[in-house]
Amino acid sequence: MSGVTDQFRRAQLAIAALFCSLGFQYATWASRLPAIKTRLDLTEAELGLLLMACGAGAAASFPLVAILMKRMGSRRLAVLSAVALSLLLLALSAAPNYPVALVVICCDGIAVGALNVAMNAQGAALEVTYQRTAMARLHATFSAGSLFAALLASGVNLLTTDVTVHFGVAAALLLLLVGLTRSGLLTEDEQPQAGFTAESQAGTPTEDPVPEKSRRRLSMPSRVTIWMGFAMVFGTVTEGAMNDWSALYMKDVVDAAAELAPLGIAVVSVMMVLARVFADGWRSRWGDGRIVRVGGVVAGTGLALALLAGGVVPTLIGFACVGLGVAAVTPCIYVAAAAQGTDALALVAAMGTTGLLAGPALIGFIASAGSLVWGMGAVAASAILVSLCATRIRWPGLAESEPRVLSPES
Repeated sequence: MSGVTDQFRRAQLAIAALFCSLGFQYATWASRLPAIKTRLDLTEAELGLLLMACGAGAAASFPLVAILMKRMGSRRLAVLSAVALSLLLLALSAAPNYPVALVVICCDGIAVGALNVAMNAQGAALEVTYQRTAMARLHATFSAGSLFAALLASGVNLLTTDVTVHFGVAAALLLLLVGLTRSGLLTEDEQPQAGFTAESQAGTPTEDPVPEKSRRRLSMPSRVTIWMGFAMVFGTVTEGAMNDWSALYMKDVVDAAAELAPLGIAVVSVMMVLARVFADGWRSRWGDGRIVRVGGVVAGTGLALALLAGGVVPTLIGFACVGLGVAAVTPCIYVAAAAQGTDALALVAAMGTTGLLAGPALIGFIASAGSLVWGMGAVAASAILVSLCATRIRWPGLAESEPRVLSPES
């Protein structure tokens, strides 16, 4: 059994490197947006469009990523997209003008969408292969990658403000990380599980009637997949809105001191990381469905009560409830989507990116029409909707059997 454990740890470390790489790459170029804005002489509107181009590329990547997953598999697609993200950092640093930067960032979004699907497919396959929960901790390493990128940006800025040098160092680190860990990735993806089609949701498990040949083409999503997509949208709307609006809410609504305003996002982020570290144990004990349903209620109810109570302390407690409640939502949904197949996983990932992109803007529209309190109320409602959608999903569970061992070697 020790040999199985060693193989699990090796594969887990390799897949965690993918999650870390994605967080590191995104935070690297996002941390240098002021320098990019100055070098290309961008207006605020042009900078906003640049950010939207990344999200739009990721959201529109669904058909391409679904096809590439079927032809290449998650292992090869993950390595290819991670290398592409490294090279795109160099391309962005060398972009001579705004139109070229837009194209580069759009391509970056497509590569982000590809790596997002591939690494989550690897994480789902890891759980099924070794019959152990691992996805939540894998998602925690994404945040760790973002933190490392921020520290690297600060360190490089002490030596030079040259974006090309910074992005060159970051790209080299990413390529080194991919090169060192690629051999540990799993060579077989999780196959769609019998019993999780839309037709079997309310009855006994049924075999997938789709012939192997048709699986090479995009298929219409099942009702279960659509519910997963909506749950992912509402979950990422909640997560994205808290990242973008919590500090402003603390300052303008709660009247927190300037030094306390950033604590809103800090509380949410810390609680999410801590919860993801422990969430795999919770999943093993209570199951993914219960974790998502309860998590949505905790996030929505906690935030709603904080909005009603007002004050700095109740608000921070409410924000902590959001971080705690939504931390395991996306990992659990990714596992469930992977059980439906690559088409479902790619679609759910694209819908999640759309929610992350559109959520903060939607909250801004609501705040403009009413107030930021109403906007944050919509965030609370979104968290509750996650729980409602989760009741329509038939959640897969780890089989009570000996782990089937797949060699991580190529």
